[in-house]
Amino acid sequence: MPRSTTRATPTTATELRERLAEPLPLDEVDLADLDNFTDPIRPWRMFHTLRHRDPVHWTSEDAPNSGFWAVTRHADIACVDRDPDTFTSTRFVNLEEVDDDQIKKRASVLEMDGVRHRALRGVIQRQFGANVVNGYGAFLRGLTARTLDAALPKGTFDFVHEIAADFPINVLARLLGVPPEDNRRLVDWGNRIIGNTDPDYADVLPTSEESESYRDLPFRSPAALEVFEYGRELARRRRGEDGDDIVSRLVNTTPRDGVPLSPQDFDNYFLLLVVAGNETTRHTLSHAMLALLQHPEQLARLADDPSLIPGAVEEFLRWASPVYHFRRTATRDVEFGGKRIKEGDKVVMWFASGNRDERVFGNPYDFDVTRTGNDHVTFGKGGPHLCLGNLLARAEIRVMFEELIPRVADIRLVGDAPRVRSNFVNGIKKLPVEVVFR
Repeated sequence: MPRSTTRATPTTATELRERLAEPLPLDEVDLADLDNFTDPIRPWRMFHTLRHRDPVHWTSEDAPNSGFWAVTRHADIACVDRDPDTFTSTRFVNLEEVDDDQIKKRASVLEMDGVRHRALRGVIQRQFGANVVNGYGAFLRGLTARTLDAALPKGTFDFVHEIAADFPINVLARLLGVPPEDNRRLVDWGNRIIGNTDPDYADVLPTSEESESYRDLPFRSPAALEVFEYGRELARRRRGEDGDDIVSRLVNTTPRDGVPLSPQDFDNYFLLLVVAGNETTRHTLSHAMLALLQHPEQLARLADDPSLIPGAVEEFLRWASPVYHFRRTATRDVEFGGKRIKEGDKVVMWFASGNRDERVFGNPYDFDVTRTGNDHVTFGKGGPHLCLGNLLARAEIRVMFEELIPRVADIRLVGDAPRVRSNFVNGIKKLPVEVVFR
């Protein structure tokens, strides 16, 4: 069993800064040790050390993995993200090393480059474009009101469960055209798949011998089989129909390259939507709420001047950094950051570190809802894999806090906020709060 290194969640901005200021020697940095990521402070200290001491850092891993280059500065992350010819996604974007047979079975649009990648993105790109998302205002506010009406009267509740997880999954369910009564199944599948390295979530830990039985499934998670079965039934019902929901688009649209989605393409695309369509927004909402609790003067600013909220969303996204990293693989030997990277080496962009880079962000450890010029890399840095749902996520976060803050007369943290045991997703599992609402 993994050991626990969890420390209590800092409750004030002063405590946060004091703990972040503690020096961390380079030889104590290990981005492959998942237990380091159950501590709310240690990952940021590791990133700080790497940016200053070794910004392109070789990290060893236990077998069967072979290690990776950790890229931790904002500018270097941008270079990797924008150069798919040198740093490809086709060997997979997580740290697990997969063989050619696994790639054929598990590849989603995330694990593709070039023409096929653009064609598959194009199937649903319109549904996430500005023109469509800008028309979601009333829809999002209605769902937000329903979530808040159910949660706030409870007085004391888990913000993650009642608000941060509930709201975005309602949005996703509407876009997929699935009934609201299935929402909790979608949340459960996301937890079990993305949280596959956390014993509280995982059906089978990927380091166990049992996981070999599931090696051909995304994240080696048996929950993927349930998602596949569910998605296939939706596809069966909607094939040949004229619906405009995302599932209908996937089953009734031929991509621009003229190659129809295979059943396997559909399975992996649908699973990606179930997982990615919820996780970024959910964890950003949780981290933003925790940050506002730790910095009550910032919450007061937003309450006094709600016009600050759209700009504050960018600070929420920078601060939260809901996805720690994405991986690429070198397609050739290359000199990068003063290091000799060999063809086939894993090159990992630590977006969370880039979001604290002092070369880009003044006082990066200050949570500042009035911050301007917020060039965060939460959704990537302008490369071909820029998060497809970034505009929708921004809209969801903005609407939630525009609706939540005026309703709350007082809110405080009443317990610890444990982290997901993962160096991929930066998630909060629980956020117990006590609310006095207006």
